[in-house]
Amino acid sequence: MKKICLIHGPNINFTGIREKGVYGTLTYDQINEKIREKADELGLEVEIFQSNHEGAIIDKIQECYGKADGIVINPGAYTHYSYAIRDALASVDMPVIEIHMSNIHKREQFRHTSVTVPVCVGQLCGFGWHGYLLALEAIKMQLE
Repeated sequence: MKKICLIHGPNINFTGIREKGVYGTLTYDQINEKIREKADELGLEVEIFQSNHEGAIIDKIQECYGKADGIVINPGAYTHYSYAIRDALASVDMPVIEIHMSNIHKREQFRHTSVTVPVCVGQLCGFGWHGYLLALEAIKMQLE
């Protein structure tokens, strides 16, 4: 069974609480349950991790080396300026899918640029929490 590490970045733990018009009303725990159900359906093992701290996210990415087959990551605001997370993703030598619940290209100008996506196989954005499920399908396809 292929192992996927799913990393939620800053403020994702407040989904269902913050900016419901942008991120929806499902809570963080409800989204994670949907992710686990989809992973089971796809025959994937998924480890879910969330942190509001850049260093903790980098540590988790590095922990994936040799232990996971792929990463799905929502870097949150770090998407736009964390070269450290970008470098960590580049170093682990496995497929990475970047996901955003909102369409970052239709939001504020500063959100249009991702410094992390160049080291990913692809990016999904604008599909709400469903994007995580699509990302699991995409990462499975990359691993086949």
